[in-house]
Amino acid sequence: MKKMLLTAALAISAVSAASAQEAIATPKFTDNWSLGIKGGVTTPLINHPFFGDMRAIVGLNLDKQITPVFKVGAEGMFGINTSRVRGPQSSTAFDDSYVGMYGAVNLFNLFGGYDCSWRPFDIEVVAGGGWGHRFETRTKDRNFFATRAGLNFNFNVSDDVTISLSPSVIWDMTTRGAEQSSAAYNADMANFNFTAGVAYHFGGRSFDCVQPYNQAEVDALNGTINDLRGMVDAQAAENAALAATSADLAAQLEACRAQGPKVIKEVDNKLTSVRYIFFKIGSYNIGADQQPNVEMIAAYLNNHPGSKVVIKGYASKDGPEDLNIRLANNRAQAVKDALMKRYKIPASRIVAEGCGIGEMFEEESWNRVAICILDSGK
Repeated sequence: MKKMLLTAALAISAVSAASAQEAIATPKFTDNWSLGIKGGVTTPLINHPFFGDMRAIVGLNLDKQITPVFKVGAEGMFGINTSRVRGPQSSTAFDDSYVGMYGAVNLFNLFGGYDCSWRPFDIEVVAGGGWGHRFETRTKDRNFFATRAGLNFNFNVSDDVTISLSPSVIWDMTTRGAEQSSAAYNADMANFNFTAGVAYHFGGRSFDCVQPYNQAEVDALNGTINDLRGMVDAQAAENAALAATSADLAAQLEACRAQGPKVIKEVDNKLTSVRYIFFKIGSYNIGADQQPNVEMIAAYLNNHPGSKVVIKGYASKDGPEDLNIRLANNRAQAVKDALMKRYKIPASRIVAEGCGIGEMFEEESWNRVAICILDSGK
């Protein structure tokens, strides 16, 4: 008995360790129940004709799967009165009966792990104890403490139904004789049973797998959530600032709409302070068509006594380079001479310089020019 209890304790410890390693959700009390019916044969283990004293046995069992590895249950088995076994034949329909509790360990799930579904085939080790009763005619019926151990070969034909083949041994733990005073596992006081049964699983038959709790992952997710909240707050502040800016611009627009139209006169100084005098190819003579431009420059200088003019002469790329350089100088000097001689503009108010070949204009002939830049002196 002590050996049996030690074995059961070790099995339960192994079950607890295995369950602790599994990421299994805790089922409800109403989950994972089974009701089974079985039938088969029973015969004395030794010292009797194995087949000669064999008779039928029937039974019922109700159990609950606590973990994928371990289950507990209650059962009752009854030997049918069909032969003379160990003394006088019973006057009832039964020779003996056994009612007890048991625990079962699923070896496949214990050593192979549970992958969130039941295997088509598995094996359980079963051990239990309970009340035995022998029906006799010549002597008084006898009650005794009994233990049972065996195996269940389970064929899981569906999620709801399991068919089992179960060899087991039931021991009569009482002893006979004045010289014996304690219970013992006596093979002469044991029956071998072999049954086939079918069990229906109600309340479901599964253990949901869940992701194990990981504090580091939770902390990381909390950090991410806090960062996102910060981004949301920052975006809200930015949106508020944009809304304020939008409201301010809307107010300015409304104020502009409320004002009357205004005419704004802008003066482009570049148009009034620059004049161009163009020349023919290879020439630095001021043509008659360009004289009005020279006169406009002289009028400006006369109307603005403090003003000055800078004349920059250019030539196009046509012809030799040295000739073009001389043409550029001569063109600037020709405009200066015209201002001095015809319009009596002092030389101190005129700067003339040749700038060589011009590339200001895409039209090549336009680069044969003297550009006069007026400075009002203000």
